[in-house]
Amino acid sequence: MTLRTLALRCAVLQALGLHGALAAEAPAGRVDPAQTLDAVVVTAAPVSALTFELDPKLPRQPVPASDGADYLKTVPGFTAIRNGGTNGDPVLRGMFGSRLNLLSNDGSMPGACPARMDNPLSYVSPETYDRVVVVKGPQTVLWGPGASAGTVRFVRRTEAFERPGVRANGSALGGSFGRNDQRVDIVAGAPLGFARLAANRSEADDYDDGNGQPVPSSWKKWNADASVGWTPDADTVVELAAGAGDGEARYAGRSMDGARFKRESYSVRAEKKNFGGRLSALEANAFYNYADHVMDNYSLREPNPMSAMPMPVAANVDRLTVGGRAAASWRWTSLDLTAGVDGQRSRHRERSGLGRDTYRAAPWSADARFSTVGAFAEATWRASASSRLAYGARIDRARVEDQRATAGMMALPNPTFGETRRESLPSGFVRYERDLAGSRAGWYAGIGHVERMPDYWELFSPNLGPAGAPNAFAGIAPEKTTQLDVGFQYKSERVDAWVSAYAGRIGDYILFAYQPGGMMGTMSRARNVDARIRGAEAGADWRPAEHWKLGATLAYAWGENRSDGGALPQMPPLDAKLTLNYDDKRWNFGALLRASAKQTRIAVGQGNVTGQDIGRSRGFAVFSLNGGYRFSDRARLSAGLDNVFDRAYSEHLNLAGSADFGYPAEPVRINEPGRSAWVKLDVSY
Repeated sequence: MTLRTLALRCAVLQALGLHGALAAEAPAGRVDPAQTLDAVVVTAAPVSALTFELDPKLPRQPVPASDGADYLKTVPGFTAIRNGGTNGDPVLRGMFGSRLNLLSNDGSMPGACPARMDNPLSYVSPETYDRVVVVKGPQTVLWGPGASAGTVRFVRRTEAFERPGVRANGSALGGSFGRNDQRVDIVAGAPLGFARLAANRSEADDYDDGNGQPVPSSWKKWNADASVGWTPDADTVVELAAGAGDGEARYAGRSMDGARFKRESYSVRAEKKNFGGRLSALEANAFYNYADHVMDNYSLREPNPMSAMPMPVAANVDRLTVGGRAAASWRWTSLDLTAGVDGQRSRHRERSGLGRDTYRAAPWSADARFSTVGAFAEATWRASASSRLAYGARIDRARVEDQRATAGMMALPNPTFGETRRESLPSGFVRYERDLAGSRAGWYAGIGHVERMPDYWELFSPNLGPAGAPNAFAGIAPEKTTQLDVGFQYKSERVDAWVSAYAGRIGDYILFAYQPGGMMGTMSRARNVDARIRGAEAGADWRPAEHWKLGATLAYAWGENRSDGGALPQMPPLDAKLTLNYDDKRWNFGALLRASAKQTRIAVGQGNVTGQDIGRSRGFAVFSLNGGYRFSDRARLSAGLDNVFDRAYSEHLNLAGSADFGYPAEPVRINEPGRSAWVKLDVSY
C-alpha cells in the first residue's frame, strides 16, 4: 500500500469525526481497550474453565479476518474448511456444522445454501462486534440446543453513558492482493439512552500462492448495524437494533460463486439487573434474521463448456429465522442459578434458472420448515472458597417438515413430502472446578451429554439416506454426544499456562460419503455411525524480562469411526504456534511460527456437506512478523508480513480446486496465500 493510499484512508477517518482522537479524554466510566490489551493478537488463552473471550477489534496476525470463521482460528482448537479467500466453514476439534452453536447478537443466522456456501459466520464481520465468547465442549446449556462441540457468541453491547457525549472508533486496513477494509463505530448518548452505528466494508482481489500462481479468491462485502437504547437507570436497558449487509465471493474450490450474501436483521433486547433481593437479573431478546443468497457460474467467472454446467445457471435460496429467549437469574450466598426458555422457527425456500438472471422470474418453492422450543437451567454451587460445582440441563422439542414435492436432479416425486418429524432432545452437564495455590492454579473436570437434531444440510442436502431409507429426512437419527472435559490453569508473575483435554463417544454420528453418480455427477449419502473422539489443546506464556513474552500453543484432535473401524474424516492435524513479542507500550514487535503436521489418518470420500477427505496432506511451517506503534492511547498503527518466506502450502481441510479454473480432475487442495503484507490504523475518540 502506498503512502498516498494510507494518507487517504487517514483522511477518511478524520472526515468521519475521528480527527480529535489523538487529544481527547476518555468519557467517564469507559476503559479504552488500547490501554489494556495486547497490540497484535495471534492466539488466545482461556479466561476461565473452557471459556475464551476476545476483543475482535484488536489487530490480528495473520491479516485481520474478513469473516467469523477466519477470526475463530485465533482460538486453539479451531480450524476452518477453506475454499479460497473468505467464508470458510468453522471447525472445532474436528466437529463441524450445527455441532457448533453459532450466535450473532444472541440470535441465530443460519445460511441458506444447500452446500453451506453461506455458512452462518459468512454473515459476520468480527470487528463490528465488541467481544467474542467461546465455550468449548458440551459445558453450557444457556444458549440453545445441539451445542455438542461448543458455543460461539459474537456479542455487541453498548456501555451506558454517565453524561452526554460521543464515543467513536474506526480503522482502515490495506494490504497485498488488493486487501482494502474500512470500519467505523459511533455511539452518541446520555444517561437516559444512546444511538449507535457500526459499519464496515471489506474487499480483496485473487491472491497468489507461494508458487506465484493466482488462486480465484476475490471478495467484496459490507455490513451496517444501527441500534437505539433506553437506559432509565444504570441497571436497565431496552435496545432496538436493525442491520443489513451484502457481498460477493469467488471460490476456487466450488463450481459456482457467491453472487449475493444479502442479510436483514432486526432484534429487541431488554435487561434488568440488581433487584436487591435473591433475584439478580431478568433478560429477554427476540430476533428476525433473513438471508438471501445467490450462487451462479457467470457473475465472477465464465461458464466452463466442458463442465457439468456448460451454460449460465443460477440458484437463489433464502432462509427466514425468527426466535427469542427469556431468562432469570438468582443469587444466594453459595448458589447462582439461571433458568429460562428459548425457541426459534425457520423457513427455507429456493428457486433457480438457466440463463443469466432468469431465476428472478422463477417462483419460490419452500422445501423445509424447522422449529424448536427449549427450557434450560444452569447453576453454580460454591462448595467452598476454592471449589465450585457447575451443572445444568435442558430439554428441547424439535419439529421439521419436509415440503419438497420432488427431489433430486430428475425431479422424481418425494416419498416424504408433507411428512413431519418430531424429537424430544435432552442435554446436560456437570463440572467440578478447584482452585489451588492461592488461586494461582486450578483444575476442572466435567462431563456433558447432548442430543442434537439433524440440521437442514444433513436432512435435505444428501442425494441418498441410509440403506433401506427413502432419503436422509426419513432415515437420519439425532446425534448423541457424551464427552469428558478436563483441564488445568496456572498464572504467576512470569508464567501463564493452561491445558485442556477431552474424550467423547458420539452415537449416531452423521457421516457423509461421496461417490461418482454417472450422469448426475457426484452423489452423496448420509448415514449414522458410532464414533469416538479425543484430543487436547495447551498454551503457555513466559515473560523472561520486562516488555518481552514468549508463547506457545498446541492443538490435537483424533477421531475414529467405530462402526467401520477406520478414521473419522475431516480431522485437522496436530497444529502448533510459537510466538515472540516485545511491547513497551509505545512500540511492539512480534514473530509467529506456525507449524502443522502431516495428516495420514483419513477416510477418502467421506466427510460432511461442505468437505471430504481427498487424501493425505503434507505438513508445513509458516513464519510471519508483525509490529506496531502507539501514537497515543487513541491511535495505533499496526503492520504485518505473513508467510515471510513465501511458502507454498495448503491446509488439510481445504477444498479441492475446481476444474473451471484449470485445476486437474484428480483432486488437488487449494494453496494458501504466499507472502503478503498489511498495514492497519486504529483510531478512537
